[in-house]
Amino acid sequence: MTTRRPFIFTLVGVIGYLVQTVALWLLAGRGQMPILPATLLATELAVLHNFAWHVRWTWADRPAGPAATLARLLRFNVANGGVSLVGGALLMPLLVSVLGVHYLLANLITVLLCSIVNYLAGDRWVFTRAHPAGPASAH
Repeated sequence: MTTRRPFIFTLVGVIGYLVQTVALWLLAGRGQMPILPATLLATELAVLHNFAWHVRWTWADRPAGPAATLARLLRFNVANGGVSLVGGALLMPLLVSVLGVHYLLANLITVLLCSIVNYLAGDRWVFTRAHPAGPASAH
């Protein structure tokens, strides 16, 4: 699974990107919501989507119980959500308002720049392997 994990992460990310882009288009393009709140809402929707698929597919070899899954969701929102939300909050206005990049292209650029950090955070912090407790694990 380890050698396929980056590919699966990327595939989930591409689908999440499509979810985010459609949400952003609906909110900003059709709904005329200002770009920053539209970006933040669309990003959170993609973060939740991606988490669900990462649990079931990308890191399926690292199962967790309900409490650990909730803890992972919180870490995922802090890590991946944080990187994506802060990245979006910083880069989208810069790209769109300052540099004049179309908001959908700016969204793609932002997502690509945040992806490597998001993968590493997911693999190293969010979806860590559960360690058995107790004396039996000491040998």
